[in-house]
Amino acid sequence: MSDPHAPSPAPAPSAPASAYDMGGRSEAEGAATFAVLVDNEPGVLHRVVGLFAARGYNIESLTVAETDRTRHTSRITIVTRGTPHVLGQIEAQLKKLVSTRQVQNVTTDPNGVERELALVKVRNGGPDRLEAKLLADIFRAKVVDTTTTGFIFEITGAPAKIDKFIGLMAPLGLIEVSRTGVLSIERAAEG
Repeated sequence: MSDPHAPSPAPAPSAPASAYDMGGRSEAEGAATFAVLVDNEPGVLHRVVGLFAARGYNIESLTVAETDRTRHTSRITIVTRGTPHVLGQIEAQLKKLVSTRQVQNVTTDPNGVERELALVKVRNGGPDRLEAKLLADIFRAKVVDTTTTGFIFEITGAPAKIDKFIGLMAPLGLIEVSRTGVLSIERAAEG
């Protein structure tokens, strides 16, 4: 029989979540947008995406296009999420890729500009139709197609603006959304 007045045993220490656990410190996750200038050659996009996949990082948005034919460069804009430590690792790994010419963390750069384009299809009639059109005007969304039963709006702006517009359209008959992904560029120097 055990003694009810005896001290209870200390709880067993919990095992770390992974071999890379650094004392259980927790950092808040945040989103980051990286603009990566790369050589425009076969396999570069595959290497960039492979870097994320090999380390278990998620890509929330990815856009790629050639930016300078004479210099054979393309710009890859990647939106991802992680702790500040993880985002720092991603940036360092992107810089190490052979075909990388430049990496810019647009999120932390005061001169960084981010924009996105979305097409938003809404089916509605009656008062909801008028409300959808009024909201589109407030958000400066352009009507690119209309029928007697709905609209397709084109909206550009910061991703948060597009998220808000989509959220407001949801109760008004939102059917479908198509987004380009984030594009970024650095503001021109003054002077």
